[in-house]
Amino acid sequence: MKHALVGVIGGIVSAVVAGAQGPLVDHHQHLSSPANTLAFGAPVGRRLPASAQELLAYLDSAGIQRAVVLSVAYQHGSPTRKAENEYENVKAENDWTSEKVALYPNRLRGFCSVNPLKSYALDEIARCARDPRLRSGLKLHFGNSDVQVHDSTHVAQLQRVFRAANDRGMAIVAHVHANINNKRPYGRAEALIFLNDILPSAPDVTVQIAHLTGAGRYDETTDSAAAVFAEAIARRDPRTAHVWFDISGVGISPLNADQKRRFVERMRQIGLDRILYGSDGAIPGYGPREYWASFKTLPLTEAELRTIATNVAPYLR
Repeated sequence: MKHALVGVIGGIVSAVVAGAQGPLVDHHQHLSSPANTLAFGAPVGRRLPASAQELLAYLDSAGIQRAVVLSVAYQHGSPTRKAENEYENVKAENDWTSEKVALYPNRLRGFCSVNPLKSYALDEIARCARDPRLRSGLKLHFGNSDVQVHDSTHVAQLQRVFRAANDRGMAIVAHVHANINNKRPYGRAEALIFLNDILPSAPDVTVQIAHLTGAGRYDETTDSAAAVFAEAIARRDPRTAHVWFDISGVGISPLNADQKRRFVERMRQIGLDRILYGSDGAIPGYGPREYWASFKTLPLTEAELRTIATNVAPYLR
């Protein structure tokens, strides 16, 4: 009995120590099926995990207990891809993600994904909402889908998509930064369109804005977009009641001291209780452990780091 009790206590202590190493949750992670990886030709050193076990190994190395696995099915709907059976490929990738997160339901939560501009988008949202392993949420990638918020037809379709998710109680994770390769405009004006014309279509569910509104860099355009939401939150705009931000995928190491200071000031203005940790991928040398280490180089206090590390999105509670 004594040995059993010691074992239980040891396990609890080990779990606490592991949890203390990193955030409780990685709110922005991905898996990629072998078929998807092959279709997109990712080089070996840059491939996303192809199994739940592989992802969990990355999480364990960072002391992270849980992760939100955002399907990459939207990639099959990218305008740059011309493939037969596009919708079938989208469904297959979402279903594969569902199967993988089902292996570890206490640690992994799956989100469906789709290009919101596609004619099948609403059908896929409805289909995912019937899957108990995907119904928690929807991942949208404005950049990959080449969403253009200055196009009224795009905005109207996004409103339909946001309403569909809201009606089904699905949280939304949105990469709102516009397509970079096509040099689509992005900054304050585009963030205002999102705030005024798109966000109100999902008034009841969590909307998690990815990468603190950016796309890999915390630059002037990203800061100007983030400022729109920070200002709205400061004036208690009801449209921001359920808005959260993940800080995944921001290249922190290249930032100079002034850029790091601005990054931190913007998070403080938004409110650190709305900031979710996420690392956006797990590949050799750039996984959740490495990203958390780089994040800790920002001029945040220990108390502020603890706040971010222990924040948990409402859809996981």
